[in-house]
Amino acid sequence: MEFIDLKQQYNRYKDEIDLRIKNVLDKGHYIMGEEVFELEKELAAYTGSKHAIAVSSGTCSLFIALLALDVQPDDEIITVPFTWIASSEVISLTHARPVFVDIEPDYYNINVSLIEKAITKKTKGILAVNLFGQMADYEALNDLAKKHNLFVIEDAAQSFGSTQNGIHSCKKTLVGSTSFFPAKPLGCYGDGGALFTDDDKLASKCRAIRTHGGEMRHHHPYLGLNGRLDTLQAAILLAKLPHFNQEIEARQKHAEYYNELLNGIVETPEVMDSNTHVYAQYTIRVEERELLINALKKEGIPSAVYYPKCLHEQPVFEHLGYKLGDFPEAEKASKQVLSLPMHPWLKKEEQELIAEIIKTHASHYPIEALQCC
Repeated sequence: MEFIDLKQQYNRYKDEIDLRIKNVLDKGHYIMGEEVFELEKELAAYTGSKHAIAVSSGTCSLFIALLALDVQPDDEIITVPFTWIASSEVISLTHARPVFVDIEPDYYNINVSLIEKAITKKTKGILAVNLFGQMADYEALNDLAKKHNLFVIEDAAQSFGSTQNGIHSCKKTLVGSTSFFPAKPLGCYGDGGALFTDDDKLASKCRAIRTHGGEMRHHHPYLGLNGRLDTLQAAILLAKLPHFNQEIEARQKHAEYYNELLNGIVETPEVMDSNTHVYAQYTIRVEERELLINALKKEGIPSAVYYPKCLHEQPVFEHLGYKLGDFPEAEKASKQVLSLPMHPWLKKEEQELIAEIIKTHASHYPIEALQCC
């Protein structure tokens, strides 16, 4: 059983993907070829954004956003400790300080009610992460940011394709960022990412920073980096994009069936009333996680933990001065979350087998023990 079945996806779209790749090879324009600009146009239209800027990775897109927003050493950027390291890594690379705020337990995203206490005179912005496939509460986030004159960056690496009150992920804030890492709901065959904004000046600056800070060849008004998306990766994404909404619908149907099978057995994902969810990961919560991981593994079923350690527990962030107990919901989630196989071609029989194994071991993690979480 595959955790994410990229081989089947390729076989289904093989002719379209191969043709797109062949066209790039025939033209020989491997860096900033026309497919990159075609992809940007398609991505902007998909999200409803004025600008899409294709870049070399999701990490790069966040870094470019911070540079374009002129984040300075000793600025503070509020974010969460329960996520992949890239979200705070890029803040530190600008020599700013990540300031962590705990998550709320139902959706795993930033707890907006705790942000105001973390704001200081040094706070410049909020980098909110959309975990597992749905968006944080951007209505509340944007209102709070406006009150305190802060920017908001939407880290949509796991939520691209989702919506909030009918508005697409990457469109809800000053700047949105996503990843096209192969395992994402929309992924290429290497690293890739994109930035989204309606701000003309910000878009122009992001494009310049993406190409060594140059607005034109040999004219560099900004410090930048090599953040370009390869033309071949753009071509692959162009072949996949027309199928993306159909894949999202399949993921949502599989999630509904998981919910039906596992209701009352483990804690299943919740979706905010205003949100749609793309289930980049289908994530449950269990008390005795290792027991279940091993039981699934014995039957050849893969699973994954996103993420087993919070960022304030990582050695690289020790200097921030946080300690265990500072973010109880994030810490609890890191000990309990488990992601099950999820992709558009998951079979009902596979889901039923997974559910049966979970039910067999349910005595080790009764739902009553999770009601506090």
